[in-house]
Amino acid sequence: MVGKLFHGNKIYTMAEEGHSVEAVFTENGKIVSTGTLQDLKSTYQDRITEEIEVDGVMLPGFIDSHMHIIGHGERLIRLDLGNIETREEVLTAVEKAASGLTDGEWLIGEGFNENYWDDPVVIHRKELDERSPNHPVMLSRVCRHALVVNTKAMEIAGVDDKSEDIPGGVIGRDQTGELDGSFFDQAQELIKEAMPSVSQNYLERAIETSIDDLLKYGIVGGHSEDLSYYGGFKHTFDAFKQVITRQKNFRAHLLVHHDAVDEFYKEGYEATVKDDWLEFGAMKIFVDGALGGRTALLSRPYKDDPETRGVAIHSDEVLEQLVIKARSMGMAVAVHAIGDEAVEKIVDMIERHPVPSGQNDRIIHAQIMRPELIERMKKLQVIIDVQPTFVASDFPWVIDRVGEDLIRTSYPWKTYIEAGIICAGGSDAPIEHINPLEGIDAAVNRRSSFDGKPYGLEQCLSVFEAIELYTVKPAEVIRKSDEQGRIREGHFADFVILDQDPFEVDSLDLHKIKVTRTIVGEEIVYSK
Repeated sequence: MVGKLFHGNKIYTMAEEGHSVEAVFTENGKIVSTGTLQDLKSTYQDRITEEIEVDGVMLPGFIDSHMHIIGHGERLIRLDLGNIETREEVLTAVEKAASGLTDGEWLIGEGFNENYWDDPVVIHRKELDERSPNHPVMLSRVCRHALVVNTKAMEIAGVDDKSEDIPGGVIGRDQTGELDGSFFDQAQELIKEAMPSVSQNYLERAIETSIDDLLKYGIVGGHSEDLSYYGGFKHTFDAFKQVITRQKNFRAHLLVHHDAVDEFYKEGYEATVKDDWLEFGAMKIFVDGALGGRTALLSRPYKDDPETRGVAIHSDEVLEQLVIKARSMGMAVAVHAIGDEAVEKIVDMIERHPVPSGQNDRIIHAQIMRPELIERMKKLQVIIDVQPTFVASDFPWVIDRVGEDLIRTSYPWKTYIEAGIICAGGSDAPIEHINPLEGIDAAVNRRSSFDGKPYGLEQCLSVFEAIELYTVKPAEVIRKSDEQGRIREGHFADFVILDQDPFEVDSLDLHKIKVTRTIVGEEIVYSK
């Protein structure tokens, strides 16, 4: 039997604010005891086979409550457009990448954000035609609710000027009425269905690449939604099984998209079965789109485009049938809802069709909000997956988009917590950067990455509350608070070691803290 003794400067347990211990003794991947170094050495002297000095500050390992593991891996292995700040640089990157492709090969780029460009206008297909006339090009916007393609890709997909919008999706047109190459929400499927299917090796590579990167940031587990986009449930889940079984260094909790749930059920899986490494969660449903493309569903017209209130992915009738279907399978629902009208729609459904006993429904994002909706939500068995870095990336442009009235009560992380609603923190990677310390910084300081100014200071969280978002709360969401999220007896020996103490540094420097080691199941899986 192998026993390890972790000890050092300060080990924060997250049991309560300020609580720390000197040492932690672990065996078989779990915490046996915590306390003083002297007491643990005396009690377990015959079982300690290795001592590991904490050369910094140790916390429970971070857990990302909402992300896309494969999508994050894809961003790392594809053409990454996330850090490019001008449209011309994007076009140059496309031209360079296209020059290295074989005949007929698709060029796929990830993560562009026109709000960061000097000229914040989405690229037209004809601009892509000039840089890649012979290769189909698909560039996915950072939110993944919009993409841009060239003419070659549209031809392969059979889309032309006679094509019409589809339910839950919009095909973009320029001022002349001609297709401009942009596709929003469900309309993206017109392009994606024409793209080559991905191989098992590709999926495994994306998962492995993703997990390796997550571990560098102290992330020991993630709640992910990937099972409907890569050739069906079985094809995708087989890749997860191969990687997780082979590596055993990451704890994946997988949401099941409603398009994949029939295959999931047919294969004999259940969402209520728990596992230390790989398990399933709620049925994922999209109610609306995103703010970037004005497809998030609002209760009033967009301030900068009064012709639209956004896009409802499903009719009310279809949405209700999806919730009923989840309940018939004994499943909770995890619902993407950014706009206040989208949140209201799913709250209506959850009130009519309560979650099964012992489970939590999730509302993912819930950025644009009205106070009366919070009053309704706090009476339900519902939690909210928040992404603190959205404050940094959405302000100040989101004010012009939705208007001062709505923004005044939006991104209300503190209000949710004070209302007694469980909030868990995530990145929505690859939408935002994966680093939890950037999320913690954003939750505490609410500074814009555009102008450096704070927005909504009354909604700032304490450092302890912000760290809870990435440790304690994700475990509570999936009813595993007796196994994850804190450093206490019986919990997984999953830790992150930081080079600075987040409770002692200037709060404006939280994002500068670095991860020096990540431990999963008492094994060091990353060391700087």
